[in-house]
Amino acid sequence: MLTNASLFLDFDGTLVDLADRPDEVVADEELRALLARLNLRLDGRMAVISGRSIAQLDAILGPVAQEVALSGSHGCEHRWQGISAQPHRPPTLDQAAERIRPFAERFAGALIEEKSYGVALHYRLCPEIEKEAVALAWHVARDLELELQEGKMMIELRVPGGDKGVAVRRMMRLAPMKGTTPIFIGDDRTDENGFEAVAELGGAGIFVGKPGETGETGAQYLLESPAAVRAWLEQAAA
Repeated sequence: MLTNASLFLDFDGTLVDLADRPDEVVADEELRALLARLNLRLDGRMAVISGRSIAQLDAILGPVAQEVALSGSHGCEHRWQGISAQPHRPPTLDQAAERIRPFAERFAGALIEEKSYGVALHYRLCPEIEKEAVALAWHVARDLELELQEGKMMIELRVPGGDKGVAVRRMMRLAPMKGTTPIFIGDDRTDENGFEAVAELGGAGIFVGKPGETGETGAQYLLESPAAVRAWLEQAAA
């Protein structure tokens, strides 16, 4: 099924179900073992590309995180084949957190998540604040010259210059992925850059969720849930 293919996997909402709080997400042993088998089956042509930082992915995935290619923080940081690359963390991220925190503290369900190269505001537990939260984030991003990334019930200010498409193109220039057909699986607007990149490179995107859930998508195929993704990957790893 994945002959001469390279596989790029989003994490939250793709390999695991979304949680009300990002720190509640765990990777069970079955998922860790599946990723290890896939990486072996593909001779290293597999990567996890996430909005989470590499440090977060290491903590969640355990030892398998050291075996697979990783791109974290929406394509801002990378680790593959023993080589790591990270940008400078600008002080404007701390300034962004300080400007958003008073707003988040007004609502019991709002959560600030400070990442290696980003600051996210989650409002899954208080969706009524979405419009106000997005407006504030746009204002702060403009003032501090940060990139704005909208996702499912969250918005993130991050270091400019990276996205998941950048991560795909970067890895596809190198062996053993170079010259193969890329497949990207993701569930959110943050994954659309990845879908665009694999399409340009002759590959395909697979959207996880219900049709139209995040608006129009550049993915060509659909899987309904992380459970369906894992079932499909189990077949691919066999």
